Amino acid sequence: MKSPIVVIPGDDPPLVGGSQHLNQLRDFADVRYYGDRPSSDSEMLERLAPADVLLNSRSAVKVSGDVLNQLPNLKMIAVCGIGYDSIDIDAASNHGIIVSNIPGRTATVVAEHAFGLMLAVSRRMALMTEQLRAGQWSSEMAMSLIGKRIGVIGTGNIGLEMIRLCSAFGMEIVAWTFHPDEATAAEFGFRYVSLDELLSTSDVVSLHVRLSDETRGMIGALQLQQMKPGAILINTARAAVVDTSALAAALNEDHLFGAGVDVYDAEPTADGNPLLSCRNVVLTPHTADRTPEGLDLLTLGCVENIRAFLDGRPQNVVNASRPSSK
Repeated sequence: MKSPIVVIPGDDPPLVGGSQHLNQLRDFADVRYYGDRPSSDSEMLERLAPADVLLNSRSAVKVSGDVLNQLPNLKMIAVCGIGYDSIDIDAASNHGIIVSNIPGRTATVVAEHAFGLMLAVSRRMALMTEQLRAGQWSSEMAMSLIGKRIGVIGTGNIGLEMIRLCSAFGMEIVAWTFHPDEATAAEFGFRYVSLDELLSTSDVVSLHVRLSDETRGMIGALQLQQMKPGAILINTARAAVVDTSALAAALNEDHLFGAGVDVYDAEPTADGNPLLSCRNVVLTPHTADRTPEGLDLLTLGCVENIRAFLDGRPQNVVNASRPSSK
């Protein structure tokens, strides 16, 4: 019997490459691995042409509807993370392609990164490091966080883990989400408030929502101006949730104390990104889950999703089920 073909079209930077779980996938599938990103849709199509399953290890590798329309053999897409905005979900559903993600596995890893960004921004660590390297003994004023209010936008797995960390650190916590759950709020010791109240009263605002039509651009110039003067913004969600130019303006005008950012409109981020010239930021290159533990959990989750699909019991499916034309 012919082995199903699993194609990894662009594992850059490496996420699944070299993983023991990827080797286990080779036990029951014909794996075609590419360690560089396809340079065009044409190259993407060439790589994916034989695929029964697409393992998309990097959200920076986009799979458009035009590409999916030309892949009659493709039956399943395994996204190596919780976010699936790199896939044209409607096109996948129209062609009966199942899309699975990995919810919750790396919540502690990502929240730890968000928490670290918050500490680094509040203590101006990046700026002080630059000043010391330039021979300057810094006189920058930092911010203490214990006893301050953090507003967490999005209370899924990562948001709740961020809440747990901040609670242990002695911060006051408020939150906003599309579907508040008072039982969860009572369990974790926070309260839900309106988005306006969260923005205007929080010393730190941390974003933990998935990218959707509802969240795209939800933090624009108006919302940034609503934020408490001298507050901090942390974004480990998706770049498009925030208006990058408006954020840079709020930072350069010193309306905000600082920002910690792990996600960008273009990745790798280009020289033209206005955040690169802001002095009061800590920037990391979309590495919130990039620890040995995080990568291992993600690769394991992907392989388990593929195995479940091939066994006829798809799991963690994120798109609507529609009749397949295949």
